[in-house]
Amino acid sequence: MAATILVVEDEPAIQELISYSLRQAGHIVLCAENAEQAMAAVNDALPDLVLLDWMLPGMSGVEFARMLRRVARTKSIPIIMLTARAEESDKVAGLEIGADDYITKPFSPRELIARIKAVLRRRSPEVADDMIEIKGLQLDPGTHRVTINDEEVTLGPTEFRLLHFLMSHPERVHTRTQLLDGVWGDHVFVEDRTVDVHIRRLRKALEPAAKDTLVQTVRGSGYRLSAGPAMG
Repeated sequence: MAATILVVEDEPAIQELISYSLRQAGHIVLCAENAEQAMAAVNDALPDLVLLDWMLPGMSGVEFARMLRRVARTKSIPIIMLTARAEESDKVAGLEIGADDYITKPFSPRELIARIKAVLRRRSPEVADDMIEIKGLQLDPGTHRVTINDEEVTLGPTEFRLLHFLMSHPERVHTRTQLLDGVWGDHVFVEDRTVDVHIRRLRKALEPAAKDTLVQTVRGSGYRLSAGPAMG
């Protein structure tokens, strides 16, 4: 599935190369040349991952990363540091501030894409592009298709993301707030009851194939997707 990636890089040629490679890999790319622009982008909408250059004009990438990690809303955004610094002490410093990975320039686009995929898989399995199948319900993030016994199920984009998130964490109970964080990315302007509306829509879409019961309500807690044996 396409991830929204914020590229914070002040060198135009490098920023363009990275952006082109990410778009070719199917990602949505946002760009910033400094920490101020990057913070404005993050305040507008949370990205799935930040590619952050160590050396930036004004506030450094390291300081910006520290800022992201100090704020509850942004502390869990995956960060990959980009730098020309190859010394081990610099790498350790980058990881100690909370970066998820560290790539030394120059790097190949292929390596960058692989590193991004690995970080997203660790931190946000719902944005990885692996096919998932649970009890005959199959979801393919790459083609954005959901099928049940080879019959395609039509879902809206939000219901697709919701199902993808639930299938990526089978049997785990999620509160409405956790679902808003994981599916909407940022729930500042979204009410908790919005989750209930989309859960109902998702169940209605799965009902003709009798898969609606996989999406379970856990009274007083939230929702989960059942992957265990059927009861009866």
